[in-house]
Amino acid sequence: MAKELVTRNFGFTLSRVRLHASWLAAPSAIHDADGFGLYDIEVVDGRIGSIVPAAADVRRAENDMRGRIVTPCFTDCHTHLDKGHIWPRKPNPDGTFIGALDSVGEDRAAQWSAEDIAARMEFGLKCAYAHGTRAIRTHLDSIAPQETISWPVFERLRESWVGRIELQAACLLGIEGVRDADWFETLARRMAGAGGVLGAVTYMVADLDELLDRMFRAAIDHGLDLDFHADETDDANARSLRHIADAAARHGFEGRILVGHCCSLARQPDAEALATLDAVAAQNISVVSLPLCNLYLQDRRTDGTTPRWRGVTLVHEMAARGITVAVASDNTRDPFYAYGDLDMLEVYRMATRICHFDHPVGDWPKTVFANAVAAMGLDEVHGRVAVGEPADMILYEGRSWTELLSRPEANRIVIRNGALIDSTIPAYDELDHLME
Repeated sequence: MAKELVTRNFGFTLSRVRLHASWLAAPSAIHDADGFGLYDIEVVDGRIGSIVPAAADVRRAENDMRGRIVTPCFTDCHTHLDKGHIWPRKPNPDGTFIGALDSVGEDRAAQWSAEDIAARMEFGLKCAYAHGTRAIRTHLDSIAPQETISWPVFERLRESWVGRIELQAACLLGIEGVRDADWFETLARRMAGAGGVLGAVTYMVADLDELLDRMFRAAIDHGLDLDFHADETDDANARSLRHIADAAARHGFEGRILVGHCCSLARQPDAEALATLDAVAAQNISVVSLPLCNLYLQDRRTDGTTPRWRGVTLVHEMAARGITVAVASDNTRDPFYAYGDLDMLEVYRMATRICHFDHPVGDWPKTVFANAVAAMGLDEVHGRVAVGEPADMILYEGRSWTELLSRPEANRIVIRNGALIDSTIPAYDELDHLME
């Protein structure tokens, strides 16, 4: 019934659907303890014409969806499309972080031509689009000479995907690469020319503050936002998040900063970790946790013993301080994470279980909608269902959080500009020619 409605060119109404308060600009219905209210959504000419509380008399409801949940389309603010799906030809030998680094490095040097990257990135985008994602930020390995190969591919894909997925990219290199001042300046100019984001992986190197200062100056000079991988380790001495916050304060940085992982915070004494979060909250810094990948990599043991911790950062303490917190896919079917399909419902389902985004649910749904949108600097319409905006939304079978998050929702209905999309997931054999 719902699919038949969406195919009507003249418009349609979804009656008695559940909308969460966190993705409505002005909730007007009565909302339950989990944040859901019953609404009627009218779609006209590809846009949302009205959102009104559902009629109290069920007999008056036409096109009754019986309380099925509708969400906005997803925003995935931390991915690695350029690494995606290399697992069949280059698996992680032991599941460790070092095993992932070495395997990716070898595969990049041997295989990452423009044709190879384009095919795998296109495959990943088709998966994300079919699952209901509307915006993605990917990191692109930018160790010389890979930046001269990957960035032109990204720019072509960004153009070809206009209207389907809004694409951003951040360069990715170890912070030690910033020491080569001339090369790094060339990279920063490339980011400015490509509309990219300046990024790096930070480690506790002796000259970390100097290198961060160089990055912040380059970002200011070229009008760039910043994106860091930080402290993806169980080493309590990894404190680069605090150094990033202090650098932002030193430079009075007004651009956006997104920092991913920050795992080591969970291993530090409370007083130290919370002082770092206070420093982060004072700056324009968002944090994205990558629960699936970090659960896979962190505390990976090769001695036959069981891991002792989850590898996620202090998301509850961050939210309590007003820090914008998101969760995202990270890697998919590569040595850093052997699984995944760029399905943000799966990410949120697992994040809810791993990070306890429940009891109460509160505003945690924003981690894959409004918060991720803010972290990427997108128009806020990406993270909400709003009158007058494009009818980009997802209709599920689930009617509550426990129903929605208990099944894969493979039959979800993805609506873009008021029309049903083909949500067929691409077959893996599309990439077989790259794995030989």
